[in-house]
Amino acid sequence: MKKMINIIWRHLLLIFLVIIWLFPIVWLVVTSFSSYKGVNTFNFFPEEWSIDNYVQLFTRPDTAANFPAWFKNSMIVGVCCCIISTTFVVMVAYAMSCMRFKSRKGIMSFAIIAGMFPGVLSMIAVYFVMKQFGLIDSLFGLVIVYSASSGLGYLICKGFFDTIPASLREAAKIEGASQLTTFVKVVLPLSRPILVYTVINSFLSPWMDFVMARLMIRSKDANDWTVAIGLYNLLDRNLINDYFSVFCAGGVIVAIPISILFVIMQKFYVEGVTGGAVKG
Repeated sequence: MKKMINIIWRHLLLIFLVIIWLFPIVWLVVTSFSSYKGVNTFNFFPEEWSIDNYVQLFTRPDTAANFPAWFKNSMIVGVCCCIISTTFVVMVAYAMSCMRFKSRKGIMSFAIIAGMFPGVLSMIAVYFVMKQFGLIDSLFGLVIVYSASSGLGYLICKGFFDTIPASLREAAKIEGASQLTTFVKVVLPLSRPILVYTVINSFLSPWMDFVMARLMIRSKDANDWTVAIGLYNLLDRNLINDYFSVFCAGGVIVAIPISILFVIMQKFYVEGVTGGAVKG
């Protein structure tokens, strides 16, 4: 009987936590279908339902809400960072895992220590450096900022490469394969889970980030903003009463690519995380 009571309490606690977690998400979704444009604090569900907020996002852009331009800018930055960061991470991870050279352990220790410091500590320095090169208000500058230190996040990928039998690389070397050939034709085909994990993480950081994007993009022109900056601007006190439901619709749209990516790649993502945690 006591065991049954404990199980019931645990399930009630889990249900309570799920409700707390899902409440803002459900509210965001249902509000995005509201015909009322402002913040409705009287009803959880809209009195009148409409898809006009989604229609407005894509077909009626204006100076305050130019969602197609924001989405395009975020997608450009996200895809470019994804390609560059993934390349850096897997190359550094391969070098640290499969190659032996002087100061290897020292470099690894430095990378781990450097990774412990929050990126926000360097924001001001990064801003002034990029300003000197004229890369403020530039998507190219934003890509550089997000991708420059990505190689420091090699540790999980290295852990996965450590699980690949060294005999496979040795066999390739005996056959006359170079390090590049071994990396491309032996290691990478066996590393699909960790590649998926790295690709997803490399895309999520620039796609969801607001702080660094707001620091780098100072333009007042809405066409230059990313999705995060644009949606945040809709919460301005002069705009929120006319655009809050549009903001909610934008939040739903932004979550769709991420959700699809996780659903499709979930199996490989989990294998990448667990595989990378086997050895360090």
